[in-house]
Formats: sequence, C-alpha cells, structure tokens
Amino acid sequence: MARRLTGFTPSGDLHLGNYVGAIAPIVSDQTDTVAFISDLHALTLHHDPADVRRRTLEFATLLLAAGVDPDRCLFLVQSHVPEHTELHYLLECATGYGEAQRMIQFKEKSGRQQQVRMSLLTYPILMAADILLYDASEIPVGEDQTQHVELARTIAQRFNTRYGETFTIPRAVNPPVAARIMDLTNPHSKMSKSAASPAGTLRLLDEPDVLRRKVMRAVTDAGTEVAYDPTTKPGVSNLLDILAACTGDKPQDLAPRFTRYSDLKTAVSDAVIATLTPVRTRYLHLAANPAQVQAALQSGAAQARNLATTKVQQAKAALGLLPA
Repeated sequence: MARRLTGFTPSGDLHLGNYVGAIAPIVSDQTDTVAFISDLHALTLHHDPADVRRRTLEFATLLLAAGVDPDRCLFLVQSHVPEHTELHYLLECATGYGEAQRMIQFKEKSGRQQQVRMSLLTYPILMAADILLYDASEIPVGEDQTQHVELARTIAQRFNTRYGETFTIPRAVNPPVAARIMDLTNPHSKMSKSAASPAGTLRLLDEPDVLRRKVMRAVTDAGTEVAYDPTTKPGVSNLLDILAACTGDKPQDLAPRFTRYSDLKTAVSDAVIATLTPVRTRYLHLAANPAQVQAALQSGAAQARNLATTKVQQAKAALGLLPA
C-alpha cells in the first residue's frame, strides 16, 4: 500500500479548505499515513517564536479533534525528530543551487522582502527530506506545492542513481476539492490560512454564529439564477462547492435545488456549521488538557525516530559516511 504524507505549517489559521482537502482525507483512511506539523517551515519568514509555539500546539490539537488517530497513523511535530534536519543537509549535497532558486514560491516570496532568509531558498529541500525520510510515495498537495514534490522526485532519483537505491520515489496527488474552495469575499482567490481579512475564510475555530455571518455576507454574482458556472458565476459556484464539500453531493446537482441566493446561503451556513462545530467542540475539550496532546506527540516522535534513524543511516552509508 502507498504511504501518504501530509504536513501542516503552523502559520495562519486552519480553515474549511484545509479540512476538506487535507484533514478529512487523512481521517477517512489512516492506514500507512504520516501526518505532521511542519514547524521548521514556519521559520523561513519573519515570525514570533511564541506564535509558532502556540500554533504548533493548536494545529496538533485541531488534527486530533478532527479525528486524526495517533494509534492508527504516524503523528508528530517535525522539529521533534532531528533526522529531518540531518537528512536535509545530506540531500542538499545532491541538489543544485539553480534547482532551489527556480522554485516559484522562492521567487514570489523573496521578491516581497528586503532581507531573504537562506531557509526560504532551501526549505523545499527540507520538504524533500520530510517526504523521503518515511518512504512516502503519495503526497497530497495543492498546485502551489506540486513543484516542490517534483523537486523531491528529482533529488530521490538522482541520489538513487549516483549512490544506490535508497529512497522511494514520491508523486504529488492534488486533492480536487481543496482546489475549488475559494475566499468568500473574493471567489477568484483560494481560501487562505494567512488571508489579510478573516471575512472570507471559514476558520475551524470560528463560532457557529461567526460562520453563518461570513457565509450570509459572501460575494455572489449578477442576476438571480443559482447555477454552477465557475467562469461566469464564481461567487455562487464557490458556495455550491462549499456545500458539496460538506454534504458529499456534486455542485452541479445541488444548483437546481435553489431559486434564491439567500436560500443557498442558508443551506451552506447550516452545512458548514454541522461540519465544523463538532471539531471545535472536541478541540475545546482537548485544549483544556494539553498534556494529552503532548503525550500523543511525544509517542509519535519516538515512533518516527525508529523509522527515520534507519533511513538516515542508509543515506549516510550510501554517501560514504558510514561503512556500507
């Protein structure tokens, strides 16, 4: 069976798009799955240490509240397993500077900063280490991260060719639902953890009345017909996509059930609240007992190190750092 790996960088706020696109698929099938908080990736940009610490615990608690089961999958925080950074350096020795510099996210983010951290250039190689450390073969990512998975493929293939078979070759798996959930205030942009305005984002920790208010104020389109057409009716189509993600129906089948935008928004509000409120309720219960979450993370790190140590030893032996 193919091992899947999904990471969550603790910046911004987890939202409905993260839930249906990344978290729910983990919960639906946790066999041979790695779910981790990629806290080291949060250090590539200016950050508040206290905020990274708080969000790491918050994200871990939310994943458990959503149904991630540490007894069924490998559940950990990246920095708790030092083999991630050890393999990172070993993989840098098999990666060209130009390959890292060509990453689209590096170009976009570095262009907006006066001072660029070296980690922003090299974190795609750390992401490759995250993947290759556990022999993961399927990596669910959005389109903006596909290029990074392709880099991991390239590094793994090159390493195997030069130094002997060591790593499983991964491939990107694009979750179709997450790609369709857009910002409520701007249906041309994806719902984002780091949106400048929270009005367009349905956060997992939003209270029910806040979720309803955001949906009822969502941008719609000219005319009154409820139709699924992302090109000419992006606002209404986004609402239908959200409703479909929560109910399991197809947006094309949902559209004929509504004759007014207001009725559609009411249905979307009800569905979002029904989906996210149980997660928030369980989160509040777990957050009141953080020791339970910390224990799960400590256990996960210990299990992860058993796998990671073996893989790093194999890589070091292949490179000539240990006896073959």
